[in-house]
Amino acid sequence: MIPKGLIISAPASGTGKTTLTLGLLAALRARGLTVQPFKSGPDYIDPGFHSAAAGRASINLDTWAMDEGMIGGLIGVADGADLIVAEGSMGLFDGVVRDGESGNGSSAGLATLTGWPVLLVLDTSGQAQSAAAVAKGFATMRPDVRVAGVVLNRVASPRHEAMLRAGMQEVGIEVLGALPRRKDIEMPSRHLGLVQAGEQEDMPRILEAASRFVADNVDLDALLALAGATHPQGAPPVLPPPGQRIALARDGAFSFVYPHQLDGWRRAGAEILPFSPLNDEAPDDSADTCWLPGG
Repeated sequence: MIPKGLIISAPASGTGKTTLTLGLLAALRARGLTVQPFKSGPDYIDPGFHSAAAGRASINLDTWAMDEGMIGGLIGVADGADLIVAEGSMGLFDGVVRDGESGNGSSAGLATLTGWPVLLVLDTSGQAQSAAAVAKGFATMRPDVRVAGVVLNRVASPRHEAMLRAGMQEVGIEVLGALPRRKDIEMPSRHLGLVQAGEQEDMPRILEAASRFVADNVDLDALLALAGATHPQGAPPVLPPPGQRIALARDGAFSFVYPHQLDGWRRAGAEILPFSPLNDEAPDDSADTCWLPGG
């Protein structure tokens, strides 16, 4: 059975989506829940961090490159989990323009397709009640996208939090949590693959700290209650492989390959033969295709 889900999104990049997502995945896992992570859009880096926190492979859902049937099939990996948590990309409504319509490939588009409500993360640095105007604007931008609540991030003090909460109450936006400023658990730069999950030696400490941070400052019970029913659903996709026996470079230098791509090839009957160029390994002589992913 496919569980309910929600999307962690924000007005822009750099607001703390990934920190909240990782802390939430780790905190719920510590509660004994099985959480299936997803990532909106074509991103190789964040899913690696998701997988470390959740203990399950994070899958990309890209409404620009994938049709509804494929997305429904990929969502099928969540079968048997207790909750789906998807991290958005960029700002909630940010996407490309196609046929005069903006927002294609956006996190809002994924929310509409799947039925998952949005938990909006707000960087409240340098503002107080004005943050409520931002939240209300996002909540009313599109009637088909449900912003179920907000998490206030980078809150400076209890007084600052009180002003923020007062503003949200005035506009009818539910506050699910308030995260004080904490530099020690913010994720380092992940753009262009500068820091990947496997290269972060401090990852266990970061995840443990993020788990406690979120558990202490976010109402997890209220968050679980706002998750929405999931649609569409389908069978995992079968993807045409580039060969029957595929030599796949896999190491610290060659890591940018989507889990659903390899799974789709295997479902089509292909055999994956990993090798490590960094360890001076050569492709298997029996392979009829050599695949060199980026990294």
